[in-house]
Amino acid sequence: MTQAPPAPPQPLVLLAAGGTGGHLFPAEALAAALNRRGFAVDLATDARAARYAGHFPARKLHVLPADTMRGRSPVALAKTAFALGTGFLAGLMLLRKVKPAVVVGFGGYPTVPPLFAATVLGVPSLVHEANGVMGRANRLLAPRVSAIATGFPGILDRDPVLSAKALWTGNPLRPAVLDAARIPYVPVSPDGPLNLLVFGGSQGARVMSDIVPDAIAALDPALRARVHVVQQAREEDLERVRATYARAGVVAEVAPFFQDLPVRMAAAQLVISRSGASTVAELAALGRPSLLVPLPGALDQDQAANARSLAERGGALTILQADFTPARVAQELTRLAATPQELTNMADAARSAGVLDAAERLADLVARLAGGAPIPA
Repeated sequence: MTQAPPAPPQPLVLLAAGGTGGHLFPAEALAAALNRRGFAVDLATDARAARYAGHFPARKLHVLPADTMRGRSPVALAKTAFALGTGFLAGLMLLRKVKPAVVVGFGGYPTVPPLFAATVLGVPSLVHEANGVMGRANRLLAPRVSAIATGFPGILDRDPVLSAKALWTGNPLRPAVLDAARIPYVPVSPDGPLNLLVFGGSQGARVMSDIVPDAIAALDPALRARVHVVQQAREEDLERVRATYARAGVVAEVAPFFQDLPVRMAAAQLVISRSGASTVAELAALGRPSLLVPLPGALDQDQAANARSLAERGGALTILQADFTPARVAQELTRLAATPQELTNMADAARSAGVLDAAERLADLVARLAGGAPIPA
């Protein structure tokens, strides 16, 4: 009896992401889409992000040396250069060992070593820029890689060289977000509860803890009694946030982390948060109105660009952190509660900006690169 020939090995796609959930989440969504298409997926990341990648749908996890630029002093620059140089050599060794068909980076300095190694070795390469402004690591890599995918349309229109190899795909969404996106928005009734979700990530939770509880405590008692709060807060802020809500008689659940955040976003009738790329993409996919406070001081002002993209559609209100005070937040909550149709309109506008098939669109581009096909215009 003749045995069937062995199945050809799965083509391997090496994903490079690190630093934050904003980089890991879209990589996780792409990995799931590629797995469904028969690709094997490995993840290259740094030691910091490796701690959060336990459930990442990858065949193997590779930790490469890398570092973020923490300053412009000679010592800081030397440390960053040494870490990236060491990571580049490790990336060369890794690519020669695993022989990926494509290498895909999702921004942040941990993606530089494997992507740079791919360009040196002639391996097809792709960077995905999630934000409305291209970050420094992706700007460094963009001239060298084979293709660029963007989370927002038109961000490279002013650069004809880069725009010629760029494609808008949107920001890939995790399966949990896609599941939550099926939950319809529940309009606020004149006398019913106002379900508020407050979060800000590791860089933003402190200001939310400083401002939002005092804003809600300052509301008119009749409105304050209607507000139900779910809020993320740092460990060191938990007790004071809980105490403020308790003194105000507000129903509140406060925790440092929510595993089921997409479901909680779907249950919210208003979200107050930072405006990272993943957050904005998820708010649009779910169709939830939001009050966005971009992270100030960023060199690229990426969160301001992200928030603007949703605000211009009418799906969000943007407040600069300098204006983010308890009085201003209380004023906006009072106005929105008095005009609940505006919240519903914002929900509809946010949903109109959602891109639910971004992971599949990005997987299409990866498959084209793996097969040697040209990038679609």
